Amino acid sequence: MADGTKKDPWTLTTAPGTSKYSMYRDEESDPPALVCQVGSTTLKYHLRAVEDLQAWLADQSGWVPLGAADENKPAAEGTVEAWGRDPSNPVGGWYGLRQGYRGRFGMYLPPLLEALGMVELTHDKRNNSVRAVSGAAPEPAA
Repeated sequence: MADGTKKDPWTLTTAPGTSKYSMYRDEESDPPALVCQVGSTTLKYHLRAVEDLQAWLADQSGWVPLGAADENKPAAEGTVEAWGRDPSNPVGGWYGLRQGYRGRFGMYLPPLLEALGMVELTHDKRNNSVRAVSGAAPEPAA
């Protein structure tokens, strides 16, 4: 598996298997970020999202829908996407850092957590869900 650095990013596939993208840790940015490259589009999320999302999923009872949505569209209640922008989450709102590109948290974060062995993810054509792997420790951010 890749190191998750700019020189050796993780290569991931969305849950339905329709799009490939890469992610890497940028610990030097303020705040530390996950950089997600989808074609020519760059999205950035708080680096702590990896541990925070895994912890939140561990507190849920079973499968949670992904609910991916663009920033300008509402997120369905009870989804990973909705939690990723909820004012009550650990960062107090959006995990997305780049204005105009803060959405799609529910699309791009769960496959990373799956690759790190922290969650199980369904891989259907639509309406995928995720759940924490029992006993999985969060992957260290650094």
